[in-house]
Amino acid sequence: MNERTFAGTGATPRKGTGTVIWYRPDAALANGNEIETVPSSDRSAEHDRFETAQEQAQNELETERDRTVERVGEEEASVFDAHIQFLHDPQIDDSVHTEIDEGIPAEHAVQEAFTDPIAQFEEMDGRMAERADDLRDVRDRLVRLLTGGKRLNLAELPRGTVVLAERLTPSDTAQLDPNRVAGFATITGGRTSHAAIFARSLALPAVVGIGSELATVDDGASVIVDGEAGEIIAEPSDERVAAVETETDIEAIHDGVATTDGTEIEIAANIGRPAELSAAVEQGADGVGLYRTEFLFLDREAPPSEREQYKTYVEALETFPDGRVVVRTLDIGGDKQIPYLDLPSEANPFLGERGIRRSLGSDSELFETQLRALLRAAADADGGTLCVMFPLVSTVNELDTALDRVDAVRKSLEAEGVDFAVPELGVMIETPSAVFNADEFAARIDFLSIGTNDLAQYVMAAARENEHVAHLHDPLHPPILWSINRSIEAAHDNDAWIGMCGEMAGNPDLTELLVGLGLDELSMSAVTIPEVKANVSTTDQTRARDVAARTLIVNTRSDVANIIKDQ
Repeated sequence: MNERTFAGTGATPRKGTGTVIWYRPDAALANGNEIETVPSSDRSAEHDRFETAQEQAQNELETERDRTVERVGEEEASVFDAHIQFLHDPQIDDSVHTEIDEGIPAEHAVQEAFTDPIAQFEEMDGRMAERADDLRDVRDRLVRLLTGGKRLNLAELPRGTVVLAERLTPSDTAQLDPNRVAGFATITGGRTSHAAIFARSLALPAVVGIGSELATVDDGASVIVDGEAGEIIAEPSDERVAAVETETDIEAIHDGVATTDGTEIEIAANIGRPAELSAAVEQGADGVGLYRTEFLFLDREAPPSEREQYKTYVEALETFPDGRVVVRTLDIGGDKQIPYLDLPSEANPFLGERGIRRSLGSDSELFETQLRALLRAAADADGGTLCVMFPLVSTVNELDTALDRVDAVRKSLEAEGVDFAVPELGVMIETPSAVFNADEFAARIDFLSIGTNDLAQYVMAAARENEHVAHLHDPLHPPILWSINRSIEAAHDNDAWIGMCGEMAGNPDLTELLVGLGLDELSMSAVTIPEVKANVSTTDQTRARDVAARTLIVNTRSDVANIIKDQ
């Protein structure tokens, strides 16, 4: 059989080869006049069946959440909290019971009750649209439990399996065992979908969003998953398979790296919870370029104490006694529901009340507590340099107010006789406004850090999770590169250092470009650190600057890609 290549979106810059197993969840239930009405005398039992299924579903979700925390991370596992909320959503719950009262069997009542909510989320943009898949996950789980159905155990697949599916839900992806699964590919999905995020955390080769043509690949077929090129190759030649199988992981480089002319580039890790620190060390991270602190505030009934936060920050600093740890202050928005916070329900939470906007407003007390813990940790940790950055700063006034809050906390600790140190302070460059204000920002603080995921979203007006505009959410579009370049120039003109902590930083194919643009630090998922470090050590700075300069004078994404490809 001839080779066939299917193009999609690469989720992880890794390759794998194996044998296809299609994952097809249980088929939909019959509907319409095929449903046999439940006699009124039996409807109480149907209500009981549904409530029992809810309890079983919650137990499953809690188990899968705990497993995901252990294997993937706290931030990724938080999606299961949303599933539990959907499981007990009052509107859906009432709808199920109403359907049962009308004589509809519990499993059909569940399917009917979820139909409108799923459709409503599908009509939304961005992360809210992704909630449709979360609802499907909860619906299908309840139906399976009510019907006694069995699902393919994705945790115990044969070694060398490549999973193909229309879509993979968070609970599906969290089951995948990297020691058994050689990779996966899906018909739907984008680079920022739950499946893609989990793939990167698990270091699994993955390609998403291939389209319906993927369905022409049969069970049992031999395939290569090329997450770097964003391709699936069905029935590859023996030579091509052998080439993939002989590729080995690049060994971790535990020393700092520099370009061939001696320009040092710091390579750091993005961290979402303390358990990820050891993996970052193993992969050779020089430090932490983005420590997300949201995990401290999620999945609990009250916010963390100052002491709890202090101990967490000290642990991170002591893990990298010779490196920097960049802690991002709380970045909570309307898309993440926390029971003890009065979070608004917003049509587009990415354009709403999040990040520094909440820290300077309704979450000001949380912000002050976090700053106290950070300043104390900066003084007490045995090693490590603490840096603190503020998320989604859009105006000079916001930054000035944040700096005033830091100063007020400093004075308060001093008055109390508590040891403290003021860390390096910085902001994330995530919006066009921040790009235009970068000169003013850099004049006031120590560093800038470019978050390319959000920057691409805002510059291109393309929601991160919307498959229909995924082609716009690409950092190689010239306006995004121009924004990056302007931010770098602003930092260096004001004697500030500048890093990048978005997905772009972890793409080994772009290392030369990013070095040429002048970034001082690159921060990424730990899995890609060895390859990026190796690329930095072979990069010629003069040539890299030439590549960067040529990308900044063209006007299309394809022109930029061709310049990079031709190097």
